[in-house]
Amino acid sequence: MIKALSVVIPGGGRIAAGSKTLEVRRWAPPLGPTEDLLIVENGRFLREEGDEDPQGRAVALVRVAGWRPFTPEDIPAACASGFEEGWLAWALTDIRPIWPATPCRAARGIYLVDRDPSWPA
Repeated sequence: MIKALSVVIPGGGRIAAGSKTLEVRRWAPPLGPTEDLLIVENGRFLREEGDEDPQGRAVALVRVAGWRPFTPEDIPAACASGFEEGWLAWALTDIRPIWPATPCRAARGIYLVDRDPSWPA
């Protein structure tokens, strides 16, 4: 099993391509700095507890090196459209794209999925 995070299109693809190196959330990730996190791209925001999207696609494996308050200077690295106080910037490192992307359930928050043996180590 591996921990996963769903990211709405086009964010997951931008992470896989290395152009989005910060993920912005209101909460800190429950991850250690050497723990892999699967990025699952999906087509809609999952706003309600228990909300899922069966149409997700596994696009990358990353590590979260740390997190800190989101600042206006972070907008380009987060591929964000604006700034708002109270958010955290997660520093994404060791980005390993999954090509081709594989079908994977998207869910709210951090959730567990079976690790596909074809994904990068």
